[in-house]
Amino acid sequence: MRIALFTETYLPHINGVVTHVKALRDGLTAMGHTVLVVTADSKTRKHYIKNDVLYCPAYKASKRFYGFDLAMPVSRTRLRFLRDFHPDIIHVHNEFGIGLSGVGIAKLLRVPLVYTLHTMYDEYIYYVAPAPLVGMATRISHRYIRIFAKSANEVTGPSLKCQAYIQGETGVDKEVNVIPNPVELDAFSPDRVTEEDKRAFREKYGIRPEETIAVFVGRLGREKSADVLLDYWAQEIVPEDRLRLVIIGEGPELLNLQEQVKRLGIQETVVFTGRVEHEALPPYVASGDIYVTASLSDTNSISMLEGMAAGLPVLQRYDELNKDQIREGVNGFVFHNAKEMASELRRVRDMSERDLRVLKTSVRQSVRNSGAQNLANYVCDVYNRILGGGEALDSFPHVEKSFQHRLWKVRRRK
Repeated sequence: MRIALFTETYLPHINGVVTHVKALRDGLTAMGHTVLVVTADSKTRKHYIKNDVLYCPAYKASKRFYGFDLAMPVSRTRLRFLRDFHPDIIHVHNEFGIGLSGVGIAKLLRVPLVYTLHTMYDEYIYYVAPAPLVGMATRISHRYIRIFAKSANEVTGPSLKCQAYIQGETGVDKEVNVIPNPVELDAFSPDRVTEEDKRAFREKYGIRPEETIAVFVGRLGREKSADVLLDYWAQEIVPEDRLRLVIIGEGPELLNLQEQVKRLGIQETVVFTGRVEHEALPPYVASGDIYVTASLSDTNSISMLEGMAAGLPVLQRYDELNKDQIREGVNGFVFHNAKEMASELRRVRDMSERDLRVLKTSVRQSVRNSGAQNLANYVCDVYNRILGGGEALDSFPHVEKSFQHRLWKVRRRK
């Protein structure tokens, strides 16, 4: 198959969508498929292809809005590149300019469209709307995502949350193919991190050998609920517990979180590392003993999966729609409040070396099928169902009229 993957952001940027798309591309290529990644690039003024990536001119969004490169949704040049590529499938992974162009180009070329919902946008509305307008902006967001869900032949997502969002919030009555996110199993293997690496990590951040380390990794925005984690920590954890919280990452809430730590008086037990490049991340994760998160915005957190790949059991704040991700005592534990969080942290701290070793092996086993090849196999099942199902390629669902009209004007000029 010839597959075009549309994503607003791609390497060298690193985030969950980039990691997912890269793994999918690697897996599909290993299976013998031809893959073109279509992405935005604010550093170029013209479209060009390099190493099977089509870079599209874009402008840089504000850092507050994740610093994405945002491209215009309509481009005759982009359409020409895709027509020359002759895709069998177009697979959209973002909902901005590049994603919209994927929807439109699939319509114009009469190519089946797959849409992956990676993000629960209700948790991110505050980036673009002041508090009085959040309700209205949320309703607009639901109608906007509806365009993608209705236009796609198949919808995929990394957790059951995506199903609830598509059917409950956008009103599109489609089954979402739940395909868990991938993780770089080899890169985060604990076997690749030496005891010397772990000692160096503890020395760098002043963590004593006898202290148990709880790790959180992520972009520090409000949606990650790191403030909740700190509140819970302050309520129940004291220096005598021999527990340290290490928060890895940067973001718009970093300064507020650092101020919160001072206000709560927990500087002695909380460490901020700041930004850590992805390739340098494995020793940071593997030096921990448990991965902890209070976020309710994630669908299937890749940072959490990376922690599991390193053998860290996950301590996750209870999330009804993500409750299937954590199997109690197999790959981690859940908590509802500060007291439960502290209790589970102490449980891991007090485990014998043998019991902890058994648990970490179990955690690793729980993500053993989360590599690039398995992701590609799952997604190919979706592709093959479309192509093998005899769906008429000109019977695409509705695309927003104004957008469709602009695209048809482009085609007539061509």
